[in-house]
Amino acid sequence: MGQTVETIAKALGARAEGELSLPIEGAAEPQAAGPHQLALAMSAKYEAGIAAGQAQAALLAEGADWRALGLKAAIFVERPRLAMAGLSKAFDPGPEIAPGIHPTAVIDPTAEIGEGAAIGPFVVIGRGVVIGPGARIAAQVVISEHVKIGAQALVLQGVKIGARVTIGDRFICQPGAVIGSDGFSFVTPEKSGVEEIRETLGQRAEIREQHWTRIHSLGTVEIGDDVEIGANTAIDRGTVRATTIGRGTKLDNLVHVGHNVQVGEDCLLCGQVGIAGSSRIGNRVVLAGQCGVSDNIFVGDDVIAGGATKIFSNAPAGRVLLGSPAIKMETHVEAWKNIRRLTRLFAQVAELRETVAKLTEKGGAK
Repeated sequence: MGQTVETIAKALGARAEGELSLPIEGAAEPQAAGPHQLALAMSAKYEAGIAAGQAQAALLAEGADWRALGLKAAIFVERPRLAMAGLSKAFDPGPEIAPGIHPTAVIDPTAEIGEGAAIGPFVVIGRGVVIGPGARIAAQVVISEHVKIGAQALVLQGVKIGARVTIGDRFICQPGAVIGSDGFSFVTPEKSGVEEIRETLGQRAEIREQHWTRIHSLGTVEIGDDVEIGANTAIDRGTVRATTIGRGTKLDNLVHVGHNVQVGEDCLLCGQVGIAGSSRIGNRVVLAGQCGVSDNIFVGDDVIAGGATKIFSNAPAGRVLLGSPAIKMETHVEAWKNIRRLTRLFAQVAELRETVAKLTEKGGAK
């Protein structure tokens, strides 16, 4: 890719020293790095691995002595993970999607394809679709009628986008995702057992047959700029209003966003997160893997929920949550400390009971 120590340092906005013209073809862990690879030793604990490899240049923490490590050049960074973002971008060639429109693509004549867009094999694009300039659509993607996709989008293999979905610029969607499927909405002619349980929190007057009637999804999905969607993620369309995903939000693999949900800006929804219908998620919310959010509740701005947390009621802004049901993380940690002490506590109580019983017996003997 024609990279050198100097060009990589400029891409990272970092300081470099030594032979800046050294060619760099990639990056590797220090002990596995070859002579034309950049050794990743951004912490002192990884520096010892440089001697085991063949690297001539390395990515180091500020203050490291690159000459003592036997290197010819070094790039210095203060925030390693941020440096990895820039470095990985510099060396990532991206998917191979040939420019232009593949002859096997099926495109409705009313669709508008932006300048410089690339459409891969067996893509199907429906009536009235608008695809922005520079967009890349990989093989076997299906884009339904009246969808709008912004500039510089990357939609990878097998993605399905439902009717009337609107997507912003610089969108990235991993293989197999489904955007704009029908919401899971059903109703019974009479009050259902679920409705009764919601009202009584456990009591049912009568158990009887129930037959479900579909509520159709008339809404759509609206996605802001700079959003990324993971593989096999599903986002349901709204019942009447749109399901919305805010600017800059990132969804991991296997995330499910239910109908009418509103997700704010710059959120992180990690793998296997599920958000039930009509809930609202604020800005900058982080839901770790396997978190669940109940329907019709609000999660405030800047909430962070640890893995497998289940949020059943409104969560105030800035709260850090853990557990099922979700409680403050420090409360959850303290509660589990106490649970671990129960065995010892039971033994102590048993010992005290035995002591009291013996004292009682002696008292009675007198």
